[in-house]
Amino acid sequence: MRHDPPGKPPRGPRQPPTGQPGTGGPGTGGPGTGGPWGRPPRDRGDAPPEREARPPRAPYAPRPAEPSHEGDHELGPSARERRNVELRLYGLNAVRAVFAKRPQAIRKLYLAEARIPAVQPILKWCVANRVGYRVVDEEDLHKLAASTHHEGVVADVLREEPLALSNWLRDLPAGPQCAIWLDGVGNPHNFGAILRSAAHFGVGAILLPKHSTLTLSGAAARVAEGGAEVVPMVRLGRTDNAIAQLRSTGFTLAATVVQGGSDLFSAPLPQRVIYVLGAEGEGMDRELAAACDLRLSIPGTGAVESLNVAAAAAVLLASWRARS
Repeated sequence: MRHDPPGKPPRGPRQPPTGQPGTGGPGTGGPGTGGPWGRPPRDRGDAPPEREARPPRAPYAPRPAEPSHEGDHELGPSARERRNVELRLYGLNAVRAVFAKRPQAIRKLYLAEARIPAVQPILKWCVANRVGYRVVDEEDLHKLAASTHHEGVVADVLREEPLALSNWLRDLPAGPQCAIWLDGVGNPHNFGAILRSAAHFGVGAILLPKHSTLTLSGAAARVAEGGAEVVPMVRLGRTDNAIAQLRSTGFTLAATVVQGGSDLFSAPLPQRVIYVLGAEGEGMDRELAAACDLRLSIPGTGAVESLNVAAAAAVLLASWRARS
């Protein structure tokens, strides 16, 4: 019940907004179509209007170019900086190799549900160290890896910086040693295959020229099957200085050429050798080839011009291993 204050006449019924009754215009109280608030009255017997159905929520779809980095404060604020220091790996052996050697480099893990048993130790480590992981669909893994060859697991990891030549030589054990100098090689699958062969035959390092743009990619790491974590990469300085440093520690530089070199299988090989490999088609730099101590060729039937650089590297390394 409503109580009016004393001294005031009782309130009458509430009046409709101003307007002429019966006109049906907005703001009128008449029986027209506008109603008191400009809305036509609804017959109680009518069915309520159908509500437009909302489209289903899209499933989780991460952007491969700029992955999420939860809790990652030390890498800096910009996505570009994160991409410079991080590498997106995929493939079971590639991810396992990082976990075995430097688990602290793992920043985030994505995996298919079927892969949980295979990576259980990695998941336990992630939980214990507050590193995020996420179980995602196969399609999401395709997007994250930008490849269908992810084998059910993708990881964002910190890159490992190449060593300086002086530091690598300082820590190198005495005795037989072999390294590969890559001059102009850029195909990630060839690079990955070379890393795999290098790890298999016990190569000491991959040497990269000062201005080489070759870096480890997810594709190369997958092809390497864990070899990228076994074989260190070394960044060279000036070519003449690098050659002098290598020679001062007992290394012989061997340029590998398609024709005109000594037969790899019959030529004597030094105990400490650097195989210099050039890009397919272009070959190695002429000045670099001229500066080498040896020129070696892999003999064949001649049915094809030559082996590709990754296959040639495997043959060269096997030959060195057999005689070291």
